[in-house]
Amino acid sequence: MSRPEVPRASSSAPGKLYIAGEYAVVEPGHQAILVAVDRFITVSITAAQQVGRIRSALHGGRALAWHRRQDGAAQVEGRGADYVISAIRVVEELVRERGGRLRIFDLEVTSELVDGGSGRKLGLGSSSAVTVATVRAVARLYGLGLDDMEVYRLALMASDDVEPIGSGGDIAASAFTGWVAYSSPDRGWLRRERRRRSTGGLLAAHWPCLSIRRLEPPGLCLQVGWTGAPASSPRLVAGVRGRVARDARYAAFLTASQDCVSALVRAVGQGDHEGIGTQIRRNRGLLADLGRASGITIETPGLRRLVEIAQDHGAAAKSSGAGGGDCGIALCPPGTDTGAMRACWRAGGIEPLDLAVHCHDGGSRGAHPGDGDRRDVG
Repeated sequence: MSRPEVPRASSSAPGKLYIAGEYAVVEPGHQAILVAVDRFITVSITAAQQVGRIRSALHGGRALAWHRRQDGAAQVEGRGADYVISAIRVVEELVRERGGRLRIFDLEVTSELVDGGSGRKLGLGSSSAVTVATVRAVARLYGLGLDDMEVYRLALMASDDVEPIGSGGDIAASAFTGWVAYSSPDRGWLRRERRRRSTGGLLAAHWPCLSIRRLEPPGLCLQVGWTGAPASSPRLVAGVRGRVARDARYAAFLTASQDCVSALVRAVGQGDHEGIGTQIRRNRGLLADLGRASGITIETPGLRRLVEIAQDHGAAAKSSGAGGGDCGIALCPPGTDTGAMRACWRAGGIEPLDLAVHCHDGGSRGAHPGDGDRRDVG
């Protein structure tokens, strides 16, 4: 669906947290559960003449001029792979396929996915959020109406050009919002098909192994603690896979993780708090086994402290994402004294984050999270 072009456009995309399924989800067809959270990256676009500028809070806020190459693709001189430029290119491929005229514009990125005091990233998926927000904003500029699945697919294609090792789960959470059950697509298939199909053709195609669906919130209070230690998910994932990908223990981990997340999806769907807790603890143990097998620390001392404090207060807890630092989560049943738990986190050097699950209104065509709709659900 096409709409009139507009002189300016903006869109916000939320950050994310993994609930379970980390590491396994990078393999095609393997599952994870994620949530979108109510901190956002916002991309704002204004029409410009001759030279466009990109100013991003993720890169110190300085303005970078961009131009068009001979083939029409956007390019920032002297810079390599970049999520914003890659997202512009992918959306504009679709614009050209549909007979649209390319435009010059200024683009500004602002972020809430950082610590307010230090400016350090919180591990909430800023790369994926900026990609999703850029896809939505550029599509709006050109009058393209996209549903959540189309936004996900364009954002994954853009992200794959920059960092090919991720699962795309964080993109799915940022695009669909709420509680998301996700199975990753076959990236090898996608790369082969990109060489032979149009962008529009890929939006309409069946993607092997891909599944994304929203889950009903299970009625648990999500609490999030930040260790203050930054971690690189691509580096950690590459390190683990490089050491154990051909090991029988990795195959066993994948099988067990798939079983665990499937059981967790059922428990979430049934609102089974005890079952959710059981599978969260099980997934934590599987990640610990993977860390021992690979020799890479997934649950750091800070994350272990976060988990143990949460468990002492009756919550189910684990690291979130690739571990190695960043954040941990606690799913707290009704009656949990979250104030006391957060106070103990602070005393143990863990910073509680004021986050809630964010859900936009259901993925209707053209709906954009952040465009006047920031509803929080538990």
